[in-house]
Amino acid sequence: MTLESKSIASTDFVYWSSLLSGAVAGLVVDIVLFPIDTVKTRLQSERGFIRSGGFRGIYKGLAPAAAGSAPTAALFFCTYDGLKSHLGKLATQSQQPYVHMISAASAEIVACLIRVPVEIAKQRRQALSLKYNSSSAVEILYHAFKTEGIRRGLYRGFGTTIMREVPFSFIQFPLWEYFKQNWSSATGTALTPVSVAICGAIAGGIAAGLTTPLDVAKTRIMLADDGNRTGVFRVLRGIYRERGIRGIFAGFGPRVLWITLGGAIFFGFYDLTTRLLNSDESK
Repeated sequence: MTLESKSIASTDFVYWSSLLSGAVAGLVVDIVLFPIDTVKTRLQSERGFIRSGGFRGIYKGLAPAAAGSAPTAALFFCTYDGLKSHLGKLATQSQQPYVHMISAASAEIVACLIRVPVEIAKQRRQALSLKYNSSSAVEILYHAFKTEGIRRGLYRGFGTTIMREVPFSFIQFPLWEYFKQNWSSATGTALTPVSVAICGAIAGGIAAGLTTPLDVAKTRIMLADDGNRTGVFRVLRGIYRERGIRGIFAGFGPRVLWITLGGAIFFGFYDLTTRLLNSDESK
C-alpha cells in the first residue's frame, strides 16, 4: 500500500469512525435522558408546564427523537472530526481553539438539516398540544409541510436553532477539547472514556446554562401554530414582558441537568466506540 493510499484509507476511517461513534452516542443519550428533555420542553411551552402535560406521557415524542438522533449525531461528528482533522493541519497550536469552534459550528449547521424537522415533530408531541396529541411524527411533519411549506413548516425555527447551536458549540467544544488536553497534567491520570465523559459533562453543563434563553426562544417558535412570532428577539421580549427573567431562563435546571448528563454519556460513549473501532482497525 502506497503512502497516498494509506492516507486515503486513514481519512475514510476517520469518517466512518465518526459516523458510527456519533450514531451510537446520540441514540443512547436521547433514549436514556428523554424524560428530562420532555420536562424542559413543557416548562418552556407557552401553555405552561401543567397544561402541556406535566409529568404525564413523559415519553411522548420518543419515536421521532430516537429515529433522528443517530443520523443527526453521526452527521455532526463526521463533519466535526473531518473539518478538525483538515483544518488542524493548517493551524498552529495557539489557533486550535478556533479550529474547534469553526468545525463545531459548521457541523451544527449541517446536522440541523436533520435535527430541525425531528425537533418539530418531537416537541409538538412532547407538549401534548390538542392539535397534535393523537398525531404521529410523520403526520405532524406532513401537516407542517402541507399547510406551511418547507421553510415555514418543516424548517420552522431553523435559524433560531442555529442561533442556539452555534454559540453552544462555540462554548462546549473548545472547553471539551481543552479539558481533555489538560486532563492528564491536572489529574495525573490517563485519559479514559470515563474522564472524557467528565470533560464532556462539565463543558456541556456550562454551555447549556449560558444558552438557555436561545433554547427557550427556539422551543416557543417550534411549538407555535402560526408564523407571526418567528423572530428570536421578538419572542424573547414577549416572554420577558409576560414572565420576566424567569421566563427567559425557563427550563434552566432540566436543560443543564439533561445536557450535563447527556454530555457525560454522549462523549463517553463516543470515545469508547471510537477506541473500539480503532482497536479493530489496528488488528
